[in-house]
Amino acid sequence: MNNSIELEQRYGAINYDPLPMVLSHGLGAELWDTSGKRYIDMMSAYSAVSHGHSHPRLVNALMQQAPRLAICSRAFYSDRLGVFLKRACDLTQMDKALPMNTGVEAVETAIKAARKWAYTVKKVVDDQAEIIVCRGNFHGRTTTVVGMSSKPQYQFGFGPFAPGFKTIEYGDANALSAAITSNTAAFLVEPIQGERGIVVPPKGYLQAVEKICRENNVLLILDEIQTGLGRTGKFLACEHENVKPDALILGKALGGGLLPVSLFLSRRDVMNVFTPGDHGSTFGGNALAATVALEALNVLFDENLIQRSAEFGDYLYRGLSEISSPLIKEVRGKGLFIGVELDLRYAKGRDVVLQLLAQGLLSYETHDTVIRLAPPLVISKEQLDEALTILKKVLLTNSA
Repeated sequence: MNNSIELEQRYGAINYDPLPMVLSHGLGAELWDTSGKRYIDMMSAYSAVSHGHSHPRLVNALMQQAPRLAICSRAFYSDRLGVFLKRACDLTQMDKALPMNTGVEAVETAIKAARKWAYTVKKVVDDQAEIIVCRGNFHGRTTTVVGMSSKPQYQFGFGPFAPGFKTIEYGDANALSAAITSNTAAFLVEPIQGERGIVVPPKGYLQAVEKICRENNVLLILDEIQTGLGRTGKFLACEHENVKPDALILGKALGGGLLPVSLFLSRRDVMNVFTPGDHGSTFGGNALAATVALEALNVLFDENLIQRSAEFGDYLYRGLSEISSPLIKEVRGKGLFIGVELDLRYAKGRDVVLQLLAQGLLSYETHDTVIRLAPPLVISKEQLDEALTILKKVLLTNSA
């Protein structure tokens, strides 16, 4: 174990602060380290492993496709991409989709689409288009995207940043109304702010901003990279309020825990602003990724993982809410996407996470104040009960 850690620290950039253990393999909602110790995964690689580790159907899809055709670039058609895009569009009720790899690539795609739509369709004056975002957002870490972040660490030392973004308070529909001008192209927002600490907006917020965007000819773009694909107990988190965005960003779980796959999906008039050469990706939409992502979508429904997230999410939420500990300030979330905010007078997030690790539960802190709980959607009732037992023990231990 120590050798693996030493090698990463010596030869890798120190841009992460991993917990002091080395994983060797995983299956379903469980992981094992190099010493053979078993852990319950309550993090799912930031929701990228919603289907569980090494899901047999997804592994089989990958193994069947890999020797046949993996990557051919978008210079040619493949027999795998079209069927995947159709399935994704049908499920999201979008007209078209543009495949990328990582989530932030799809966010960058959304930004380019919104700006060009503003100039060519809405007729905003050239180079004056604005995109409104929310304080506390997390849409990735490219230079364009950190430029619209409100977290100082993400910006320090990386400027100058691209102009054209306006920041408002999250959860405040009136703030959106006040911020819109004739140059506003889009409102980019997360249905639940994950990296901020699983922050759920007031009920009716998404419906209100949808109405405001419609009235002002502003694109509503929802970043569902973390919240989508069953994580909150609905296929998309916006379905909790029956909201239909103009454009949508998916990623993480779309790759089935095996490959990086993301999508930017939108109305036809938005996607049609792109012409050959405007945007692209060597690996985006490759045959292997399309095959695995299509199977990942199918597994969600074939195995009732969305309903499972809703039911088990309620169960986990109730179990956490019943823990009587002054350390717990608030339990919040939807489905299997839950945050436990801590009272820092009793313990810091990293201290709690390390204690959970020692007890065989993997989680991670957000801003040192919130314990993030987002297990694979395939987690069993028995595993969830075991996790609750560990959580209760650790949270009560730090209450004195």
